[in-house]
Amino acid sequence: MNEAVLVIEDEPKIARLLELELQYEGYQVGKAGSGTEGLEMYHGGQWDLILLDIMLPGLSGIEVLRRIRARDALVPILMLTAKDSVEDKVSGLDLGANDYITKPFRIEELLARVRAALRLSAAAASSSGLVRHANQDTTSQMTEEETGWLTAAGLRLNEGTREVSRDGIPIELTPREFDLLVYLLQNQRQVLSRDQIVQAVWGYDYYGDTNVVDVYIRYVRKKVDNGFTPPLIHTVRGVGYVLKEQS
Repeated sequence: MNEAVLVIEDEPKIARLLELELQYEGYQVGKAGSGTEGLEMYHGGQWDLILLDIMLPGLSGIEVLRRIRARDALVPILMLTAKDSVEDKVSGLDLGANDYITKPFRIEELLARVRAALRLSAAAASSSGLVRHANQDTTSQMTEEETGWLTAAGLRLNEGTREVSRDGIPIELTPREFDLLVYLLQNQRQVLSRDQIVQAVWGYDYYGDTNVVDVYIRYVRKKVDNGFTPPLIHTVRGVGYVLKEQS
């Protein structure tokens, strides 16, 4: 194991604990004590995962998250905070955080979430490579621009370029909204439970409330369905959600 983890945490004891535990598990570890320093270290290195505190001197953790996601939608980011409100969690997740860990935390739980985030990141990279390879083998008649698209009615999504549009109108999605829509499109006409969606989009070791699915379905539905016909994302009462062209 040689994955590199960047810890952005201003409490020295917590930062040192995380450094020691991560190093014991075999990770390479970098530390930053402020948002500004953390952003500089991010730009100056190659990181496989970031542990990011929200309450930081200089730039806040939310601002650091926003700036990283503006240029990098893939690196896993786990937020650390003493706050435990739904608003804080939704704010971080909506900006593209992969998970949310509330202090005080058990180190075993944190390490489990780190492992889960790294597994999902590696699987996503591998899957993307396999999809591209399969497309090259089976669609030799198609141009590069025509491969990699998921479609439903007038909705089009490209996993490689992360382009999303409906009826030719571009749609801007956050990283988490994009992942959710990909999963719905990959499983069109299949009714998906909240647990299935959480496991696929947030990861098997996600410990949060599945109500986060309802929040993000609302976000995606507002962008994908409002003002368009027919509606694509449907609620199956008592079960979950399904993406299909007809209700």
